[in-house]
Amino acid sequence: MANHAKPSGNPEGVELWQPESEHPDTIGLRSLGFWLYMMSDAMIFAGLFAANGVYLAAYGTSSITADQVIHPVEGLFPTLFLLSSVFMLGLAFVAIKHGRRGETLRWMGLSLALGAVFILEEMYEFSGLARDGALPQASAFLSNLWTIVWIHGAHVIVGLIWMAAMMVQVARDGFTEPVVGRLINLRLFWFFQALVWVAVYTFVYLIGVS
Repeated sequence: MANHAKPSGNPEGVELWQPESEHPDTIGLRSLGFWLYMMSDAMIFAGLFAANGVYLAAYGTSSITADQVIHPVEGLFPTLFLLSSVFMLGLAFVAIKHGRRGETLRWMGLSLALGAVFILEEMYEFSGLARDGALPQASAFLSNLWTIVWIHGAHVIVGLIWMAAMMVQVARDGFTEPVVGRLINLRLFWFFQALVWVAVYTFVYLIGVS
């Protein structure tokens, strides 16, 4: 008698996909949500950089330009401080991986201090611009320069407050899942601020004055 049984869709019994876990990846879900926020932040900075590019293309040397008010060396030291801060935070994550709470706090403290020095450097530079009359209302370039740098500076200040709060949580609670999830998002946020500043230094301090 012929066998009319329908062939199995998976005759080898191979597991075609991983079954759902009883414990969802909450850290991954939170990181995904934070990535979406960072995309919106990236669009804001992209718009500001585009405005700076349009200004340079349209007006060039017909008004106040970058080489008249800023110098690449002035932006170099804040850049080094911020990149060093990012590096220190990366070392903190190496300590987190090994469960070393004290070492983590030390690296985070150094990262926090270097980030604070970055802000102080920027405040010093722009107070000098203000004394020289290079205020936002003086030209379209200065308006865009102040906007880019101070929006970025506001983000860095938020990051510093966040980092200080996370140091308290690490000292108090250790490496619990919620704490580690927040630390991962902090690292993403802090690395993004460094990336934005490198773009500022490249397109404003280097290309802008050339």
